[in-house]
Amino acid sequence: MAEVAGPVDWVSRFADEVIAAAEPGRPVVCASGLSPSGPIHLGNLREVMTPHLVADEIRRRGHEVVHLISWDDYDRFRKVPAGIPPEWAEHIGKPLTAVPAPPGSRFPNWAEHFKAAMIDSLAEMGVEYRGISQTEMYTCGAYRDQVLLAMRERARIDEILDRYRTKGRPAKGPKQSQKLDEAEAAAAAAAEEGSGAADEDDGTATTGYFPYKPYCGECGKDLTTVTAYDDQSTAMAYECTLDGFTETVLLSEFNRGKLVWKVDWPMRWAYEGVLFEPSGVDHSSPGSSFVVGGQIVSEVFGGRQPIGPMYAFVGISGMAKMSSSRGAVPTPADALGIMEPALLRWLYARRRPNQSFKIAFDAEIQRMYDEWDALAAKIAAGTAAPADEAAHDRAVRTAGTTLPVTPVPIAYRTLASIVDITTGDDEQTLRILHDLDPQRPVTALAEVRPRLDKAQVWVNTQMDADARTQVRTEPDKELLASLEEDQRESLRLLAAGLTGNWSLSGLTTLLYGVPKTMAGLPADTKPTNELKVAQRAFFVLIYRLLIGKETGPRLPTLLLAVGADRLRTLIGQ
Repeated sequence: MAEVAGPVDWVSRFADEVIAAAEPGRPVVCASGLSPSGPIHLGNLREVMTPHLVADEIRRRGHEVVHLISWDDYDRFRKVPAGIPPEWAEHIGKPLTAVPAPPGSRFPNWAEHFKAAMIDSLAEMGVEYRGISQTEMYTCGAYRDQVLLAMRERARIDEILDRYRTKGRPAKGPKQSQKLDEAEAAAAAAAEEGSGAADEDDGTATTGYFPYKPYCGECGKDLTTVTAYDDQSTAMAYECTLDGFTETVLLSEFNRGKLVWKVDWPMRWAYEGVLFEPSGVDHSSPGSSFVVGGQIVSEVFGGRQPIGPMYAFVGISGMAKMSSSRGAVPTPADALGIMEPALLRWLYARRRPNQSFKIAFDAEIQRMYDEWDALAAKIAAGTAAPADEAAHDRAVRTAGTTLPVTPVPIAYRTLASIVDITTGDDEQTLRILHDLDPQRPVTALAEVRPRLDKAQVWVNTQMDADARTQVRTEPDKELLASLEEDQRESLRLLAAGLTGNWSLSGLTTLLYGVPKTMAGLPADTKPTNELKVAQRAFFVLIYRLLIGKETGPRLPTLLLAVGADRLRTLIGQ
């Protein structure tokens, strides 16, 4: 099949590289891994969006491709997050699918509870994928041959890992039992150090190296140590360091455990034939999972390391680097509450994976939307750069679907101001929207949805309470009585100009023009520093008369919201 030449951007370059590495006649496999150990946040979303965008580009070119998302729901429960009752600590060390869901959840376990929100968000964003539950894969014996192979080759794996170990192995010596509180404290301390897989132990123990970790048959936790293994019979003995439980099982029949992370990941690359999978900074440093895995997959499992760019962290305006192990952080569902899916896709598509960026939940979201609208205007005019146009195209559609867009994209900051002023009243909102542009009046709120709804959520959930706008119900008689004559004249000029300028652009011209008239300057005078000072003083006066503050939403929008009659009353005209 002939290749379809695409714009030169990071997605296309990776797609070229992956297609060149693909075997003819076999689907191209891109992969992501997500641990539902807690809320799956916007940093984790980069783990999905990077391969999604590459897979979608490959699909657009006519190749068969699958994007796998491995739900790491067989990982251990590491710590009790904020807001969860402390008694959940008794489940630390169990698989996530064996931990009860948070109180009040409708889902059967912890993992399913946190997977659900991400599944809904990915559907809203148009992400096509095939999900794999690692609990199901391990407990049904799908990886049995790979587990047995890893145990047979444990000495080779140990040697590979030893090339990168920076700390000495635990001293050989007699096993020491641990009390319950000591074991739980150790588990909690380990959880504090990182968010999961990057900090997992690599299988080293005082009893030797074993790349497999069983879950205890008594307590169900992974606080176990393999004490012996026979390659011929596959008999494996282990002891639980928490409750002292011991058991000998045939690993060829045993399904209650998993490979340690640094072996599990490369095993999956080989098992699934993964060609592309990115990894975060914590997995990409020397000696980390991705680097070591590249040698394990080739030397042990007979596969190859996927093309795997390192992706940088995603931040939130005003917040430090996100980590799911440290408090509440915004999730894709939170972002989709205040922004359209295409915009959220664009934020990931326009930056190379190794570039960090921030997602705005504060007032910066208005500037972000301004950039988005400006790009759309450039594309419509045919002046956008090819890479920018490609990022926009990847945001608004996929190979299989087109995402919903707002038919009339009124500026987000304008919509937020209107919602703030009207407190979301539909009738008042429509009146103001209708008057914004008399040449193209909005006649139904459906024309500005879903953007209007996103702005409403932002105002209700993210806007500071002290920044909300309350229009006066009665004139400020004391302030009006104290005005100088030139201030009264400026208000008379404003009132006189309302009739012919009742639109967003007309009011903007009027508001900036009154101080020019007061100074005896023609309307087309370019602003000087002196004129800017006069304009600012005029704006402050109007804000004080209308809302009792010196700043507020954009003044032309505020005047439209107040209405001409009420405006004349409040400014004493």
